[in-house]
Amino acid sequence: MPSYDRSAALHERACRVLAGGVSSEFRRFSQPHPLFYTRGRGTRITDADGNEYLDFTLSQGPLILGHSHPEVLARVADSCATGQLFAGQYEQELELAERLQRLIPCAERLRFALSGSEADHAAFRAARCLTGRGKILRFEGHYHGWLDNVAQGIGGPSLEALGPREHPNLLPWSKGLPERVRDEFLVLPWNDLALAEKTIAEHAGELAAVVTEPVMCNNGCILPRPGFLEGLRAACDRHGVLLIFDEVITGFRLALGGAQQYFGVIPDLAVFGKALANGYPISVLCGREKVMDVVARGEAIHAGTMNSGQSGVAAALAVLDVLEREPVHERLFALGRKLMAGLREAAQDAGQEVLVQGPGPMLHLGFTSVKEVHELRDCFAYDKARYAAFVRGMQDRGVRLIGRGLWYVSAAHSEADVDACVATTARVFRELN
Repeated sequence: MPSYDRSAALHERACRVLAGGVSSEFRRFSQPHPLFYTRGRGTRITDADGNEYLDFTLSQGPLILGHSHPEVLARVADSCATGQLFAGQYEQELELAERLQRLIPCAERLRFALSGSEADHAAFRAARCLTGRGKILRFEGHYHGWLDNVAQGIGGPSLEALGPREHPNLLPWSKGLPERVRDEFLVLPWNDLALAEKTIAEHAGELAAVVTEPVMCNNGCILPRPGFLEGLRAACDRHGVLLIFDEVITGFRLALGGAQQYFGVIPDLAVFGKALANGYPISVLCGREKVMDVVARGEAIHAGTMNSGQSGVAAALAVLDVLEREPVHERLFALGRKLMAGLREAAQDAGQEVLVQGPGPMLHLGFTSVKEVHELRDCFAYDKARYAAFVRGMQDRGVRLIGRGLWYVSAAHSEADVDACVATTARVFRELN
């Protein structure tokens, strides 16, 4: 077994200065404690104890080109040599905006921000400003950031706690939330078009928008049922409600134009982040001109000192250079599907009941006997404790995974990397028996 002693000492030291020893809640749940990392190159990441991992975490998704892509690093270094933050406009920002306008179907106008959380918040504000209505319809298990108004409806302790399908309980994700935020959203199970249509019709007079992840990435990596996104688009059009796609994960992973290009359903507003800059901070709020006009006129205020800083813009330009020049998406889908097939075969050979699903560039593995999941409520069939043991076993043998079952593939991964991962998975599956 590998040693994690150096990381343990650093974590103990960190707990004396960082709340919980980390700077993001999700990092607290690493095993046997939060690990410290020293280097990332391509598909490998190395921890403070010198353990090297084949990485399918990819920093929770942003590293579409892998760690430390040389073209990205060079572009960032060149840009930052001229300045780091102008707090004003500059030509590279304009170039990036023009390229995104060309690539993303809904992006008639856009604004840059730093994180998906704040860009989502700006989208909700713009929708309320334009429509004059106060509520947003969202879906159980979808993640739209960590701010107060969306820190509910993300999950729950049990299926029973979620309450009835037609009127789910709005369960808080965190303590410290003001009571009023419960009134900002309606929440429904995902992938149930009939229920969504009924709810939109009944609440049209108070609904500003419907927001959805086009693929339910954060719980189960669940694809939309055929016709679901199209049905949401049609229902929103019938009732004068805006449709918002949260493409923080799907953006640039499924296609250059995101899930809206991949599925052929165009929202009124969309939010992008993560893969756009391969790990550098940037997010995008974009949408139809008529919606973004409320931002342009300063009616729906959007601001931020750090917005469109040189490093994020330069990294995004480099990423788009690669994505437009090379067959990256073809590679991501091929490697992802090869990985999914290998994981299924390894599980079958070891007598493990698992469900592996997803489009390929991102996928999900969970221990369960059910054959398909379509919404958060189905995900309670997963054995989370067994998956946690699997993640620890993989980590101890040199493969880094996200603890909630979501896997990412990068353009840096090779078929040999996939084969090595599957071989390790087969070993860990057998050891779990």
